Amino acid sequence: MLTGQELLETICAELQEIGMKQMAGKLKVMYRSDDFLTMDHLTLLADLIEPEYNEKITKRVKTRLKNANLLGCPYELGDCANSNEREYFPAGITESLSSLNFVEEGLNVCILGPSDSGKTYLAKALGVKACQDYRVAYCHCESLIEDLAYLKTDDFKKYRTQMKHLVKLDMLILDDFLLHTISEEREVKVLQDILEFRLQSERSTIFCSQREPKSWVSMILNDEISFNAILKRATKHYTIVINTKETE
Repeated sequence: MLTGQELLETICAELQEIGMKQMAGKLKVMYRSDDFLTMDHLTLLADLIEPEYNEKITKRVKTRLKNANLLGCPYELGDCANSNEREYFPAGITESLSSLNFVEEGLNVCILGPSDSGKTYLAKALGVKACQDYRVAYCHCESLIEDLAYLKTDDFKKYRTQMKHLVKLDMLILDDFLLHTISEEREVKVLQDILEFRLQSERSTIFCSQREPKSWVSMILNDEISFNAILKRATKHYTIVINTKETE
């Protein structure tokens, strides 16, 4: 029959064998404590599991941030508040979005404002927080559309795979939305497909644009039908306007 110490070493070795090193280390520490034998069973289990759980969650979030192109982004939603430099409209919108209920409900967010107004900061801050529980991707709209349009012609199978991935994302951030003119119809169609498929799947998309929505039509070959479809989807739910203030 194994002694207490021998059983401890056996259990810890088994835990390490199945990849639970944090739990093994915590068990050794707890075993040496004076109150180990008198601890409530549930409390013992909770204390034992906590470090392993925290490590798994940390790794999962780090992986999500990396996949989202947001790893290392030190953006905080608390910084997205009215200040001497900028104002957010409508009032209280950043606090409302911080709950991330819009992600759960599959609603879109359109963030408008001039260059350097903080659109990207707000979008990335929402993305970083969302990575705690959701799959996120941050992309520059122009590069994404160009790459997908090329794939659609050159490797349709890979294009479909990429589109399926985009549609399944809980949050897709499209930065610099329609910043430059789209010169090819196939790129306009790709953009429409992304927005339509995500809307049908009730997936949240964030658009960051320094152009007024009414001017988007000139950026997509003056195609009124495509413009109306894109406008309807991009501004369907939340629209945030960031106004910058002049400082002396």
